[in-house]
Amino acid sequence: MRRFVYQLHLWLGLLVSIPVLAWALSGFLYALPNTVEGNKIDTIDQSRVKVAPVDAIQKAHGLAGKTLPTTALTLLMRDGKPYYQAVGGMGMDSILVDAETGEVLITPPPSLATRFFRQAHFYYFAGSWQVALLIVFSLLACLSALTGIYLNCVYWFGRKKTKIQFSESSN
Repeated sequence: MRRFVYQLHLWLGLLVSIPVLAWALSGFLYALPNTVEGNKIDTIDQSRVKVAPVDAIQKAHGLAGKTLPTTALTLLMRDGKPYYQAVGGMGMDSILVDAETGEVLITPPPSLATRFFRQAHFYYFAGSWQVALLIVFSLLACLSALTGIYLNCVYWFGRKKTKIQFSESSN
């Protein structure tokens, strides 16, 4: 039984480590904006912000000609100007609204590196399988953790028994 659990734990660890490593690496790179996007982070000059967030969302809807599934609206500085970035859907596309004038811009497509790390981090490549893959890998990671706990308990508690038996036999 113990041999089976060792083998299961080994293979689960290998299987689960690949997406976990990709997720961790891509998340780490997103924590360093200059490495992926190449943008400098500037402090927002609040005195230059003339457009309200609600108006920025309405302008983004106007550009699209429909109500967008906006999931995030971020105020940021870009090229020395304040912009609202409206992110929609799965976070792949965004629209910039100038926070001073209300002018609407479509952002250029992200770089190859940015697209790659977004795909890896958010499992966008999986399409409709995204949630299922996340659940399966989460369950496999839990099973791997449980087998690791079991093996640790067997190792450490078995080790104490061996020491007790060894010390009794030497007397």
